[in-house]
Amino acid sequence: MIDGAAAGPALRIGNASGFYGDRFTALREMLEDGPLDVLTGDYLAELTMALLAVNRLKDPAFGYARTFLRQMEDCLGLAVERGVSIVTNAGGLNPASLADELRKLAARLGIEVRVAHVEGDDLLGRSAELGLPAGLLAAHAYLGAFGIAEALRAGANVVVTGRVTDASLVVGPAAAHFGWTRDDLDLLAKATVAGHVLECGAQATGGNFSFFTEIDARRPGFPVAELYEDGSSVITKHPGTGGAVTVETVTAQLLYETEGARYAGPDVTARLDTIRLSQQGPDRVRIDGVLGEPPPPTLKVGLNRQGGFRNEVVFVLTGLDVEAKAVLVREQMEAAFARRRPAEVRWTLARTDHADAAVQEEASASLRLVVRDADARTVGRAVSDAAVQLALAGYPGFHLTA
Repeated sequence: MIDGAAAGPALRIGNASGFYGDRFTALREMLEDGPLDVLTGDYLAELTMALLAVNRLKDPAFGYARTFLRQMEDCLGLAVERGVSIVTNAGGLNPASLADELRKLAARLGIEVRVAHVEGDDLLGRSAELGLPAGLLAAHAYLGAFGIAEALRAGANVVVTGRVTDASLVVGPAAAHFGWTRDDLDLLAKATVAGHVLECGAQATGGNFSFFTEIDARRPGFPVAELYEDGSSVITKHPGTGGAVTVETVTAQLLYETEGARYAGPDVTARLDTIRLSQQGPDRVRIDGVLGEPPPPTLKVGLNRQGGFRNEVVFVLTGLDVEAKAVLVREQMEAAFARRRPAEVRWTLARTDHADAAVQEEASASLRLVVRDADARTVGRAVSDAAVQLALAGYPGFHLTA
């Protein structure tokens, strides 16, 4: 029996981005290298939300992942031609604006496409009501899959969201396609596990894999999940792409960013201790046996605020007496801090030097100074200038990395 045959035809969902800044060409590669029904892209991390918030401060029309818009300029026509739906959280802090830009792009390119966006995660306007701290850059609840599902059921070809859980990008299309409801906890849990495997892109196909010497890790392909109506799935990748899909690579990703046996989400709590993995053939790993429990009564919320200012100086210490040179630098810089000391001062000495080195780099250690303060002036030019002014008055061989 072909695996999954009893569950009916598979819904093929691929992923083309694990973070904002991932391989730009992956979206086209995923569309060209094999059949798909849905292509997802995960662009958001907690740090990304802060970066997008700063962009939105500069221009209220921004706040989304602009890389995705450039990818769509290249690939929107191809996706429509191949009948592939696009689901992404690239909307970031401003999914409505990104959706509008996509509609303008489609009109300019002469492509007929229905674009939907999911909102409701942004809590910044409700900060006082919810008792959130003052001075926030962004505040977002992690939403689930059913906003995505409703948009797809309504006929959207492209769905952009704000902050949803990473796995929701897979669970939403599966729920829409198979008609699952919020009460189908086991089915949602199985799809959540598949979504968790896909969410970090090539990390499921050999990227960052501890046993990378055992596979072709030079350019891993991006993962694909074949999902079935009974919730089971097979993780694979397009034929001919690099990397590998094995029980080990899938397990490595399953353990990423998890804590304990219960993987809580807004739609379901997936029991990770009930997962069954089996190798079904080359680059094919079946996921089954996952049980689901009700989701927690509250949603996770991510908050971003200005944390102050940071500066860094790296002193290169070459040759003999490295420890003594480090002491001298610290004493000289501490004297410079006497007038206005940063709130946080941290020194780290990395002994990367080797005796009788063949080249200067191998004879050098790095002394890193990191300072933080709420006042930019305290850690800005005041620190950088104090370091540079030691150039002819410091340890022998003084130089900085930048």
